[in-house]
Amino acid sequence: MTKGTGGGSLELRGITKRFGSLVANDGIDLEVRPGEIHCLLGENGAGKSTLMNILYGLYEPDEGQLLIDDEPLVVRGPRDAIAAGIGMVHQHFMLIPVFTVLENIMLGEERTRRGGLLDHARARRDVLDISRKYGLEVDPDAVVGGLPVGVQQRVEIVKALIRNARVLILDEPTAVLTPQETEELFTVMRALREAGHSIVFITHKLKEVKAIADRITVIRRGAVVGTADPSDSEAELAALMVGRDVRLTVDKPPAAAGAEPVFEVRNLTVLDESGRAVLDDVSFDIRPGEILGVAGVQGNGQTELAEAILGLRTATGTITLDGARLSGRTPRQVLGGGVGFIPEDRGHDALVESASVAENLVLDLYRDAPFGRHGSIDVKAVQDNAEQRVAEFDIRTTSVHAAVGTLSGGNQQKVVVAREMSRPLRLLVAAQPTRGVDVGAMAFIHERIVAERALGRPILIISTELDEIFALADRIAVMFRGKIVGIVPPETSRERIGLLMAGAHE
Repeated sequence: MTKGTGGGSLELRGITKRFGSLVANDGIDLEVRPGEIHCLLGENGAGKSTLMNILYGLYEPDEGQLLIDDEPLVVRGPRDAIAAGIGMVHQHFMLIPVFTVLENIMLGEERTRRGGLLDHARARRDVLDISRKYGLEVDPDAVVGGLPVGVQQRVEIVKALIRNARVLILDEPTAVLTPQETEELFTVMRALREAGHSIVFITHKLKEVKAIADRITVIRRGAVVGTADPSDSEAELAALMVGRDVRLTVDKPPAAAGAEPVFEVRNLTVLDESGRAVLDDVSFDIRPGEILGVAGVQGNGQTELAEAILGLRTATGTITLDGARLSGRTPRQVLGGGVGFIPEDRGHDALVESASVAENLVLDLYRDAPFGRHGSIDVKAVQDNAEQRVAEFDIRTTSVHAAVGTLSGGNQQKVVVAREMSRPLRLLVAAQPTRGVDVGAMAFIHERIVAERALGRPILIISTELDEIFALADRIAVMFRGKIVGIVPPETSRERIGLLMAGAHE
């Protein structure tokens, strides 16, 4: 093992990558200077990660050239990238949970002493030297699976630096962090920059770009559409990302006060296959015309909460809507009882991508009037409904008969939103309602959610995006390890919310 040192310029020229007819990267030019934090900004699906996977050797480009320190670089795999001084911290960490920090860092880079034995002492010294130098603070002997997500990310960074990474790629690094962990990461990034390292920071979060970037390259639909400066406004950055002006604020009048709750969850518990409580004695209520936002780092029980409400998971405890019991019902009964559900994974749980837009808009409604009559489907009613919803929800499609899988992510999500908000709603449960959509579609979906609130619907929003929670919620419930650790007003500071996300109790 060698200790990381700074330096290194990086250039990508004319990088093109195709997957069949899809052009994921289209002639991209990018220059990263030594000792800078260069932000690659773009919506999900814009081609950012594909480009960095090419740089790290996980994909081969169809066209184009890589250069490091002005010398051509051929990268046929991650080993070539590492040898050239390029390190990557993936959005989903590449660590073995049952190994210690030291074992994970040594894996694939084992050094031995005389007799062929692993030189643990030398490896431990290197890990401690790197972690102290950059403020990364990791315990070499800790088991990775027991570490907080933010510390696991530090292990990945140490792992790259100890392999002499001069260029460090961070792919959506804040997606799994609390606000405090994000600030700690930024402190580390600044220390790396001061030491001369180059950092490519991949994100779609405008506030973070402005907080940390030295320069910004914006990618849209696989192509570079411009460069920007951190001093540019969020509105200007958003317009570059999506190609048009968009609204970044949500107009929301104060919630009506004094009404009795109409949706109540009491002592809800869900066990996993091993008998561990992944949802642990959760209780809350929602009043008519109120949005309760559930915040927390992904994986703390939010998915199980939504699925338990919908009857997709076996749970103990009680769930009632307008005094009627929902717990123990099947998903079809829950949906038929007036619950709209926007799941967090639309491709897996909300859409049939090979089916048409029109068919997806009645996916669980086709048995009922006006779409189902005497055991057959009224094709004209399905088409009329689709044309109405496409217009009302601004779904961009060539035809209501087009396969929904051919639509952009934002328009696919609008299909889900249109279907769920067009049923006779008594409750809306929306899990990650704007995941993977552009900021324009995000603004539209937020407006529709607020419109449902104005009609007096109780609404449960589950999101890992704190900006979304602050924009929409009338109250915020924070989850940690399957429990609600606090329910606070939206005026609560990000710092306080971050502490709750890390396990502090109200």
